[in-house]
Amino acid sequence: MIKGHGDDAYLFGRPIVANFSSNVYGRVDLSALKAHLALRLDAIGSYPEPEPYTLEARLASIHGLSDPDSVCVTNGATEAIYLIAKAFSFSRTAVLQPTFSEYADACRLNGHEVLTVSGLSGLPGDLDMVWLCNPNNPTGGVIPKSNLLEVIDEAPDTVFVIDQSYGFFTREELMSAAEAVSRPNVIQLHSMTKRYAMPGLRLGYIVADPSLLKRIRGVRMPWSVNAIAIEAGLFLAEHPDTAPIDLDALLAETARLQGLLRAIPGIEVGDTSTHFMLCHLDSGSAGELKDWLAREKGLLIRDASNFELLGPEYFRIAAQTPQENDLLVSAIRDYQEGRL
Repeated sequence: MIKGHGDDAYLFGRPIVANFSSNVYGRVDLSALKAHLALRLDAIGSYPEPEPYTLEARLASIHGLSDPDSVCVTNGATEAIYLIAKAFSFSRTAVLQPTFSEYADACRLNGHEVLTVSGLSGLPGDLDMVWLCNPNNPTGGVIPKSNLLEVIDEAPDTVFVIDQSYGFFTREELMSAAEAVSRPNVIQLHSMTKRYAMPGLRLGYIVADPSLLKRIRGVRMPWSVNAIAIEAGLFLAEHPDTAPIDLDALLAETARLQGLLRAIPGIEVGDTSTHFMLCHLDSGSAGELKDWLAREKGLLIRDASNFELLGPEYFRIAAQTPQENDLLVSAIRDYQEGRL
């Protein structure tokens, strides 16, 4: 695990007034979920299900999957990543970079030969696995579904691990759970953590053909998903409108923020299909910008220099409220004017 993921406000000696460093959109109302969990705290007095069978069956039903064994609930998407890497130990694996570091880390930990690739075109023909994030972290880009399915179907002996943790936060068409399950070489990851802004609970799940999930379940430990997380998942499955997010408004605000940042001299902002974006400084380092913003303004961004293939000048931000976004733009403008 690399050091320097987002949401590291604990590193700074002053309060952070606005956090752009995490891709979790935190401006949601979780009061209904919190009230429900307050009534279910007695659950901590008993072991949870060794595997979250009840929640898996409910999620399978929501996705229109007839077999509950097509879903495996995990302790966040990160547990899913490490379980998959372990279940397919010593594979020849390609990771589409730049992306979330844990794919490559988990694979190396489990003896994979890890290859870095920058796109789906021209993949080596002897791969056991391909890992990708769609929408991708940190770029916000989306691989068109038709392109992705074409590559998958032309390589039936290669397992494709597709992390759709940010799937809720885009209007681009993505592969459905049913499409994933219908293919014996697709493993699809989902994150309730991201959708419902509850990273402290750690709740995600895998969707795949049951034969693939049988292999993955074979390397997991019992009780990895705690009772309160399961209660949260069941509540959210029954009340999907909890913590509503106006996605169209969020994406419109993202586009506004993108335009304002592009107007600042010395800043390049990449295209995105979701609520976060990758930015580039023409000179200087993102680490220096991050430290200055936190120290002087109480604003936190993600230094993206530790993503593979990215240099020290890259940073990532996730759109927040219009007022917070305006604070960030003004602060970055001040920073740039002070050094250009």
